Amino acid sequence: MSEAALFALQRLSAKLLAPLVIVHLVLILYAVHGGLSAAEILERTRGSVVWGGFYVLFVIAVAVHAPIGVRNVAREWTRWRGRSLDAASLALAFILLALGLRAVAAVVLPG
Repeated sequence: MSEAALFALQRLSAKLLAPLVIVHLVLILYAVHGGLSAAEILERTRGSVVWGGFYVLFVIAVAVHAPIGVRNVAREWTRWRGRSLDAASLALAFILLALGLRAVAAVVLPG
């Protein structure tokens, strides 16, 4: 993928992540301020298509955004270039996606 396409993808994912992070942080503050326990939070999220969709979107945006940023930092701070760097970035994307979706499933899917 071209550098211009990666740049555009990272900026698009950032635009998506900004409101998602704000909503997530507001939810955390609400839960902490409201004194909700982990069990009460899970009770509210289990089986919720809305929260499941929200966090799946969040995970996808992170899985796109973070590996591109890590790739850029690695290119700037090291001599690492080429296909191996691209492969490592892609592997990071898949790892973040898999772990994130597993976390969403644990919190949203009925247990």
